[in-house]
Amino acid sequence: MKFGQIVRRLLPIIGISIFIYLLIKLNIINILKEIEKVNWYYLSIALIFIFIFFITQTLKWFVIARKQKIEIPFKDAFKINLISNFYGFVTPSKIGSIMRIDYLKKYKGDTGKGLSNFVIDKVLDLSSLFILAIGFGIIFYANLISTAYWLLIFSIFAIMITLSLIFYKKELSRPLLKFIYRIFIPKKFKEKSREIFYSFYQDMPSLGFLLLVFVLNLINWVLDYLLIYYVGLSLGISMKFIPFLVIMIISTLVAQIPITINGLGTRELTQISLFGLFGVEAVKVFSMSLLNIFLTGIIPSLVAILFLFRKKGTKVHHSNRENSI
Repeated sequence: MKFGQIVRRLLPIIGISIFIYLLIKLNIINILKEIEKVNWYYLSIALIFIFIFFITQTLKWFVIARKQKIEIPFKDAFKINLISNFYGFVTPSKIGSIMRIDYLKKYKGDTGKGLSNFVIDKVLDLSSLFILAIGFGIIFYANLISTAYWLLIFSIFAIMITLSLIFYKKELSRPLLKFIYRIFIPKKFKEKSREIFYSFYQDMPSLGFLLLVFVLNLINWVLDYLLIYYVGLSLGISMKFIPFLVIMIISTLVAQIPITINGLGTRELTQISLFGLFGVEAVKVFSMSLLNIFLTGIIPSLVAILFLFRKKGTKVHHSNRENSI
């Protein structure tokens, strides 16, 4: 096995190891006791926000798909969103959510359009997260956060925006992609790659339209953090929303580092460190993260698995009918 393959396999273990270490250090009994004392009033508000969050999360790529003339009903898009979230939940940096591309093929959306839908959605998602980090960080915590942190955030954001604008325009991206096409794409995949390139840019939404979707992404992130805020309140974490929001944004950025599955471990360690500055106990922070994973990760994943099994069952049923005929 090559060194690169060994590294790729071992990297996700780092975050999981951190998560297990925290679980043992904080004592799982203490964590369960915290969750047992949950305030159901605040938790019920969080559950409402979870439902709204999944609707807006679907909506932000659904509107792009319809603009691309991918004829998918919102009900089907909602199911696909849950399924792609399930794959994202069990893979580093949620890369498994790319499975959405395959599902969009069934609604007059080929691989190229599905790929552009996924890429646009992810770029807008990360861009809106960086804007929230920069905006709220500078306004409220500019003096508390080091200059190196701001330089890193600005640099990553500037590179991401520059590359996005280059790839948005077919004429600008063509020279670079042409080089990759000639040097790295095997001969048997060249024709397919050419088709994907042209369909990628077919019915591409305008920048004005994408700006509106960008705003929808901002709303989606705030909803995500609002639901976690109420999960925190249900466990007795009482603090103002703005500092809570900034901590969650920073921990989300850290969770994007692909050394774990779905940010597990790195996210909790960051949150414990930052919430500790406000006097919040580590066991409460970890309990909040655990409860949030259960509500927004595990339960939706179980629903997605039901959709997947029902879909397979339908295929088998149709196959049996055809064989009987």
